[in-house]
Parts: sequence; C-alpha cells; structure tokens
Amino acid sequence: MTARFLIAGEALTDIVVDADGARREHPGGSPMNVAVALGRLGHVTHLLTRIGDDARGDALRAHLVDSGVQLTPGSSVAAPTSTALARLDAHGAATYEFDLVWDPHTDGLPADVDAVHTSSIAAVLAPGADTVRHVLRARRARSTISYDPNARPTLMGAPEAVRERIESTIALSDVVKASDEDVAWLYGTDDVEDVVASWLEHGPALTVLTRGGEGAVGFSASGRVQVSPVAVDAVDTVGAGDTFSAGILDALAAKGVLGAAQRPALADLPNDDVAAVLKHAAALAAITVSRAGANPPWSHELT
Repeated sequence: MTARFLIAGEALTDIVVDADGARREHPGGSPMNVAVALGRLGHVTHLLTRIGDDARGDALRAHLVDSGVQLTPGSSVAAPTSTALARLDAHGAATYEFDLVWDPHTDGLPADVDAVHTSSIAAVLAPGADTVRHVLRARRARSTISYDPNARPTLMGAPEAVRERIESTIALSDVVKASDEDVAWLYGTDDVEDVVASWLEHGPALTVLTRGGEGAVGFSASGRVQVSPVAVDAVDTVGAGDTFSAGILDALAAKGVLGAAQRPALADLPNDDVAAVLKHAAALAAITVSRAGANPPWSHELT
C-alpha cells in the first residue's frame, strides 16, 4: 500500500574514509536516508531539510530526485552543504565527525501525510530541533509519528544533556526505533532492552531495539518479539539503521495502520504482525549492509 510521508531532518554529504585510508563521498544524513529508502519503495515522500547551493548540494538534490523524494520548498538555502566524515574500521563500523548547520525552513510543507518521521541530529541540535518539534506536534493530530534517536555523541554532547529532549520526542511518537549502542550510550546501562520496553510508558505503541548481529526486539501491548538477523556479507553499516526505520514504516503502511485514525489498530498489533514488521525491516537493512554507503534497496530488488 502506497503511503504519504514527511521526513524532517538533516541531509548531508558522507565523506567515507575506509580502513585503508581510501576516501569516497556519498549522500547521507539519517533522515534523508530514510526518505530515500521510502521513495525507492514507491511511497510519496517529502523531505524537510537544509541543502546548500554548491556542488555537493546539487549531488544531494539529484540523488533525491532519482530516488523519488520531493524536497519541500524551503529546503534549499544559499549556504554550504553540511558534511559528515565517516571513518570505517576493519569491520565496516563507522564513527563520525560533523560539519553541520541545522536551521530548516518549513515553507510549503505537504498538507496531509500518513506519517512523519524524524531522527538523529534533527531532533536535538539547535535551532532546528525546535522547528522539528513544532512540526511533530502540529502533525500528530492526523499522522503517525516515528522517531529514531540515532545518537551522534560528537554533536549531541553528554548523554544527560540530551536525554530529556530525546524522551520528550519519544513521548510525541507512536513508533520508536533505536540501536543497542545508542541506548547504552544514552542511559549508561547494559540493560538496553529494559530501557526500550519502558518507553512504551511514555506513549508509543511500538518500540524497537536493533542489536546488530543479534537481530531485533520489538515491544508493544502484545508483549516482546525477537527476530533473528539476516545473514549477509557486510560491506559497511552506513545507512543500515535508517533502512531498518524505513522498513518498519513500509511494513506498517502495508498493514494499513498508519495515520492518527489508525492509532488503536497500531496499538493492537498482535505479536505475529510485529514480528513480520521487524523481519521485513531486517531484510531491507541487510541489502543496505551488503553494499557501500547509504544505498537502500529499490522495490524491484525485494523478493
């Protein structure tokens, strides 16, 4: 089922440095990766972001057009495009250094969408975080709200400095997905499942914890569900979590439970349906992991 999405968050250029020192550039930014994944899956997808008027910005705009994503009118600005320097270790895991300004303009947002998603820096970094918060609050009356905290410690600072803001965004959300590494950093604990399960008390209908090679765990009113990872020869992990988020939304759209009017149905999803959602998301993320950079799958690649 085709759905309408508004994604709010940063778009930037990932400058990837391989373990051997080789450098390459890819379009990136957690929210933009989600938008690209949803566009490639055939959904009507709008991106509220901030892209500069330089060669890197032109490359991002072309990437979005090619992936079926529509930029909101205020998203192009007369400024340099932000960058993230991603250094990969021998296992393909990335650490990031950012050169980022986050101050989006909400001109011309789509009138009606089934779901709004935000993630990472967009919901934390001033001054744009307040803009994103306003969008979530304004759209919650008609749309499902989805959120991935996707921690970036080099920009977010100490976890205690951002925990309250992250939890307040969780409280606005219907669906929340986070990685075990992000939760461990944010709360300083190894009991990451307990943390993600406890987020249900803030208001979400579905919370999800991804655990890399250990698969994913979902929590809802129906209980706890665990799914195994999809075996794949990994090239790198860039964009995998973002593809997982898009996979959750794609699966929920197929089940017809997006939109504010469907909140009761989303809250009542049985465990088998939650498991199917997580398996679908994991399958999509496995494709992204199997190739370089944040390169989510197209609908025709799915079997």
